[in-house]
Amino acid sequence: MKNYVLNNLPERTEKPRPFGVTMAMDKGLSVREVEDLMSIASGYIDVMKLGWATSYVTPNLEAKLAAYREAGVPTYFGGTLFEAFIIRNQFDDYRRVLDKYKMTYAEVSDGSIELDHDKKCEYIRLLSEQVTVLSEVGSKDAEKIIPPYKWIKLMNDELQAGAWKVIGEAREGGNVGLFRSSGEVREGLVEEILTQVPFEKIIWEAPQKSQQVFFIKLLGANVNLGNIAPHEVIPLETIRLGLRGDTFNHFLNQSK
Repeated sequence: MKNYVLNNLPERTEKPRPFGVTMAMDKGLSVREVEDLMSIASGYIDVMKLGWATSYVTPNLEAKLAAYREAGVPTYFGGTLFEAFIIRNQFDDYRRVLDKYKMTYAEVSDGSIELDHDKKCEYIRLLSEQVTVLSEVGSKDAEKIIPPYKWIKLMNDELQAGAWKVIGEAREGGNVGLFRSSGEVREGLVEEILTQVPFEKIIWEAPQKSQQVFFIKLLGANVNLGNIAPHEVIPLETIRLGLRGDTFNHFLNQSK
């Protein structure tokens, strides 16, 4: 949706986007809030994550998922829910839950549990026969620092196993994994990952505006970004297009 003409803006991919994806996070919106959000932002949200295991305690879950589906926005349950089923040896139950709620996406992660990586890749392979798989790399434990070479291997192995995209972990606060506790980007890690993993295949969790700006300046308007708060979806789109002060001159200079 564009309300008037502005020349020399960066070109955005269009839905269904192969990249340039915005993954937003629903941490407990009501059905009415979802309907309101979809009325304004459905064109800018490519996939909506129901954060961690919030779907377990969400009233009117089917009505909520239907509101997203009607707006053309696919949903998935957060990776922590997958982990909650796995640690209880309930993988088949998890697959039945995906079917019950007509899910077309699923997230495979191991941020809260210890999971053999070959086994994780096997879960990706199995689930990719059923749904589109997003796999998350990185730990939710701020003390656990994964070296760059391991990030690269994990990401490439999981893409090879059948993941559509790999997600760089940051939690909803943006203060672990790809980021220091202050929220500052681990720039060396990001740059090293990009030498071996195509940027189109990575969704960078970037809930903070400064993090979004960093990745857009580094990789352009069509970088994949995740864990975006619902009320930040339209602001993010303006950052992507150079229509907010943070990236205004960056794109203006490129388009001259």
